[in-house]
Amino acid sequence: MHRNVIETIMGAVVLIVAVVFLVFAYSSSSSGTVSGYAVTARFNNISGINPGTDVRLSGIKVGSVIDTTLDTNDYTALVSLSIKDTVKLPTDTALRVWSDGLLSPSYLDLQPGADEKMLKEGDRIAVTQDPVNLLGLITQLIHGGALGGKSGGSQTPPATSPQ
Repeated sequence: MHRNVIETIMGAVVLIVAVVFLVFAYSSSSSGTVSGYAVTARFNNISGINPGTDVRLSGIKVGSVIDTTLDTNDYTALVSLSIKDTVKLPTDTALRVWSDGLLSPSYLDLQPGADEKMLKEGDRIAVTQDPVNLLGLITQLIHGGALGGKSGGSQTPPATSPQ
């Protein structure tokens, strides 16, 4: 009987430590949505991007994805973003789907332009770049690249043009 009480107490201590660790990890991370001004962007493919996904500038979280929808007219993905009010972006800013590595989650990476006019509430980021399809690149390398004897190589997907 004495052994069951000790095991129960130790189990409770382990659970409490786990909860404290999770609360600390969540509070110290930059997760959650960012309030600020809303802008939109249009992509051909947004694999790995969902509401709540980070929007980063120079590796620092400056916003988050609010919503993703499908435009049924041209079958492109419309992404709504919230950017911190303190971050002013030129109107020629580019946005790409990016990842830090093979196993890390995707995020949206802002690449500011040089225009003197700044984006404001409701504006659209016109230049976007879809995620790189790693499996497609490997397949292209095997079947049409150096191993297949044909010239070519990997290409970055083209940026979508403003509409």
